[in-house]
Amino acid sequence: MPRVLLLVASDVDALCACKILQALFQCDHVQYTLVPVSGWQELETAFLEHKDQFKYFVLINCGANIDLLEVLQPEEDTFFFVCDSRRPINVVNVYNDMQIKLLVKPDDDLNIPAYDDIFRDEEEEEEDSGNESDGSEPSGKRKRFEEAVVERTMKRRERRVWEARRQEILFDYEQYEYHGTSSAIVMFDLAWKMSKDLNDMLWWAIVGLTDQWVQDKITQMKYVTDIGILQRHVSRHNHRNEDEENSLSIDCMRIAFEYDLRLALYQHWSLYESLCNTCYTSASLKLWSVQGQKRLQEFLADMGLPLKQVKQKFNSMDMSLKENLRDMIEESANKFGMKDLRVQTFSIHFGFKNKFLASDIVYATASLMENIEKEEPGTASFIKALDSLSRSNLEKLHHGLELAKKQLRAIQQTVASCICTNLVISQGPFLYCCLMEGTPDVKLFSRPVSLCLLSKYLLKSFVCSTKNKRSLTKRTFLAERLRRLQRAHILGLYTTILTCL
Repeated sequence: MPRVLLLVASDVDALCACKILQALFQCDHVQYTLVPVSGWQELETAFLEHKDQFKYFVLINCGANIDLLEVLQPEEDTFFFVCDSRRPINVVNVYNDMQIKLLVKPDDDLNIPAYDDIFRDEEEEEEDSGNESDGSEPSGKRKRFEEAVVERTMKRRERRVWEARRQEILFDYEQYEYHGTSSAIVMFDLAWKMSKDLNDMLWWAIVGLTDQWVQDKITQMKYVTDIGILQRHVSRHNHRNEDEENSLSIDCMRIAFEYDLRLALYQHWSLYESLCNTCYTSASLKLWSVQGQKRLQEFLADMGLPLKQVKQKFNSMDMSLKENLRDMIEESANKFGMKDLRVQTFSIHFGFKNKFLASDIVYATASLMENIEKEEPGTASFIKALDSLSRSNLEKLHHGLELAKKQLRAIQQTVASCICTNLVISQGPFLYCCLMEGTPDVKLFSRPVSLCLLSKYLLKSFVCSTKNKRSLTKRTFLAERLRRLQRAHILGLYTTILTCL
């Protein structure tokens, strides 16, 4: 069996899909080489470096929205298998099923334009009618010539109308970028249909979906729908009776559905730190202001939680407080306008000691992948993040959690600074913010996922801080300058309506 090249994007969903595919390859003894890529330019470079050694390429969360044949110029015996959640998919990739195989769920609504609306067979070049007729030609020949001219004119007009309609259809199809089903879920669905799905694969699919939700890549309705699909698989893989539950080994793995709090890393942090550094609660309470800090104290007082308890590690809190904590927080949150503080999710138990929510894994893995503390190549960070998804590497996962806490603190402090110093500027239909070199923690945002989290956090916080309702529909651009590295990162976000009570 020929060796396969895996080209994997640098995001958590792609890593989870990669883990599932690696497990499937291991089952069938398929040899492969793994290459991480960030953006289509790195994809092109990686392909050019390896095209002579490989004929089969698997692209995960990259390549679907560019014309692969145009950009990569592959040989006719080269084949691409593309599993990419980004939409829209390039129409050439859709209709070229000889070299490009798209991995998508059958129930995904791709809204692909009809083939005849965007592709047209090349018409044969019409023969010139020769020299213009003179008065000596028979009237019948002159009539046929005039009919041919009219026919050519009509065909050209029809072509112009078709071209205009084609441009309109493609514009409507390509004008917005969005995300479809998680690539990890697509890979798990493939494993399930092959009867090779495992509990580990199911967990990676859950983490992939949660990454989309944490990054605001999908709607709440899409998230809840996919949660329901995965919940059935969780019940199938983790159904045990009481006797089996009591006889579990200390290193077993169990996945459970939970209706938990929308607080980042709170089970591995203090409740106070989590409330202060979670985007949803910080923006809703406006914690960058003195009034916001007072509202936080009132929120804690309404729950009846002593400050000493909420400021210590969650695991060290009194059991009497933790037993009803979720209900207490939800009841008080409703009074303070935070009606979506509880969310459907999953947790995983490794033996009797280690428990993680799916969002914990997302934050930890992303932080490991974009770790800037050590000067090491991006490939090394990618491999560490990939390894942290295995239950045998809990030490790396805990290190990722600590990095994630540092990242969330930096985001919260940067957002507070930008709002308090009026760095968010309204430029017509856009909101603009620039982080100059020398800004505290600016180096942390030199990676795409971190910069994206900061931008979305800043946008939501700005919407909550302003009285100008027009900002609810404005696009946001965040620019970060790194003069020492001689480069700049610019991120653009488009939002429809964000509400803050």
